[in-house]
Amino acid sequence: METTTLTMRVPVKLKEQLEKLADATHRSKSYLAGEAIRQYLDIEAWQIAEIQLAIKEADANDFATIEEVDATVKKYAG
Repeated sequence: METTTLTMRVPVKLKEQLEKLADATHRSKSYLAGEAIRQYLDIEAWQIAEIQLAIKEADANDFATIEEVDATVKKYAG
């Protein structure tokens, strides 16, 4: 995988936490920071995709019926 350098400023406390985690896991700070950024981007992309899908459904008037909502509430809330 091709890589590049990213320089960023973080609070001292965050850098210290990263260093402790790197020591404890025997991973590099770069690896851990890259994994954290990747996970964050994956979650954000998923949320954006779900929001866009919900907007399309709403624009198409594809809403749950009262009965469907009631059934879901009864299923999970008792």
